[in-house]
Amino acid sequence: MSRKVKIFIDGSEGTTGLRIHERFAEREDVELLPISSELRKDKEERKRLINSSDITFLCLPDAAAEESVSLVENDHVRIIDTSTAHRTMEGWAYGFPELSKEHREAIAAGNRIAVPGCYATGFISLVYPMVAEGLISADYPVSAFGISGYSGGGRKMIAAYEAEEREDALLAPREYALSQAHKHLKEMKKIPGLKREPLFSPIVADYYSGMVVSVPVYTELMNKGRTPQEVWKYLADFYAGSCFVRVMPFGAEEASANMLAGNAMSGRDSLRIYVTGNEDRVLLSSQFDNLGKGASGAAIQCLNIALGCEESKGLHL
Repeated sequence: MSRKVKIFIDGSEGTTGLRIHERFAEREDVELLPISSELRKDKEERKRLINSSDITFLCLPDAAAEESVSLVENDHVRIIDTSTAHRTMEGWAYGFPELSKEHREAIAAGNRIAVPGCYATGFISLVYPMVAEGLISADYPVSAFGISGYSGGGRKMIAAYEAEEREDALLAPREYALSQAHKHLKEMKKIPGLKREPLFSPIVADYYSGMVVSVPVYTELMNKGRTPQEVWKYLADFYAGSCFVRVMPFGAEEASANMLAGNAMSGRDSLRIYVTGNEDRVLLSSQFDNLGKGASGAAIQCLNIALGCEESKGLHL
């Protein structure tokens, strides 16, 4: 029997870390290195466990993730970081293997892998192929909006939404990042190769997990593929063969009364793409779980690629 892969989850008590831990529950090929609750913020204990691992997942705020990387002394340790800290940094593989052969190879060979942000995952799944296939130019004025469950806001937001007594404002969807300074904008610009950051309006709503991200496009400003059917064909071909990103059959939204629910993919680790609209305006939408393909599921997918095992091992498609 081959040696088990030693894995340390730095930040195992947050939503992303907990979901990663759950996905490992039935796997016999990994050995989780535990850390006691009272030492989870102890620098020396974290350093010991990081350097004792084969792979360390970072499920931490940016500053703490940067500190954890600085603690690495063992050249053989591979880091998979779910924070924002390293997503656009040189030397880090961007953990979205479906985008290109180069992205997949970088994940397979890399010792430093940055997992995409949740909103960024939905946005890039739509915009990257549009730019790569030449349907829109890099200088297209891209806008996007998205709705997510409250788990994406972390422990403090979860506690506020799940409190027995809560303010009335939490009962309705709430738009935020009104200053256009959302932390995912940097990767949303860089990874697809856009010349400017997109206009982006995120919304949080009263359900636990799952999200929809949508990008509207004027067909008169496109270079080619100027009908919904043509755009659908480009995207379907781009993601052909992927088990994690599925372009839904054209017209599939009719099965759900022409509505896309934010929580429809909750608990799953894959992503669905819908192409709708008309000959004047095409609407691209991605539907997935912010804790799945938007965080923990993507992190484990990257792990599986790095280990050379079945890409969907331990994941719920």
